[in-house]
Amino acid sequence: MSWIPEWFFELNPVLQALMGGLFTWGMTSVGAGVVFFTKTVSQKVLDFMLGFAAGVMIAASVWSLIIPSIEMTEAMGGIGWLPAAAGFLVGGLFLRLCDAYLPHLHIGLPRTEAEGVSTSWRRSTLLVLAITLHNIPEGLAVGVLFGGAAAGIDPTGTATIAGAIALAMGIGIQNLPEGTAVSVPLRREGVGVGKSFYYGQLSGAVEPVFAVIGAIAVIYVQPILPFALAFAAGAMIYVVVEELIPESQLHGNTDLATMGTMVGFVIMMTLDVALG
Repeated sequence: MSWIPEWFFELNPVLQALMGGLFTWGMTSVGAGVVFFTKTVSQKVLDFMLGFAAGVMIAASVWSLIIPSIEMTEAMGGIGWLPAAAGFLVGGLFLRLCDAYLPHLHIGLPRTEAEGVSTSWRRSTLLVLAITLHNIPEGLAVGVLFGGAAAGIDPTGTATIAGAIALAMGIGIQNLPEGTAVSVPLRREGVGVGKSFYYGQLSGAVEPVFAVIGAIAVIYVQPILPFALAFAAGAMIYVVVEELIPESQLHGNTDLATMGTMVGFVIMMTLDVALG
């Protein structure tokens, strides 16, 4: 782990998680910044990007979250699959409840297709809320992994600081297209450059907040770490299946979006195995 600066290991785990969350938010902002240069991005490019984001999240859920959850439980003498399965399902249920009640609108759909409780909020607000909703599990995943690794909770050594950094890097990479996917459609609809960028980056602002929450939770309630890892994975997979994959194929670019998913999966898998 010589590629990680020594000073980083000396930081408080919560601060490490905060830095990881700020990095992923920053990458969202970089993606949203595309609107300063253009207001049109090919729909094929956007669909490939959404597919890519889905691939990253699937691989992160498996290698960074579910596998460590199983291995930790077995090392503690427990039934490996039990907290992983329970956490995974509860994480998906949590996102389902958020999806049912939080007003939001998926990218590419008309205002009449808004989900959640009925509201008069503007379309731009609902678009941001849709992306914000699925950034919550990403922030939690980063925080839980940093908290567990840096606090020395994991007896197996599968949850490492290097692995947490790799996860933050992977999520940051897939946040680039997410920021673009929010800001560019808004700009194309006539929203000002500054406001389009603001809404695009705002969708990632929850990540450092939930990264800190995740880190604090596993540090002070240590036995929940395997469950917390699987919870984040379940929430992320829910987002992938319910939102990212359908949206990536909404405009008929099915094959391109699918290839994007495969590329994203391989990149995140490689990051986790090579760096973690």
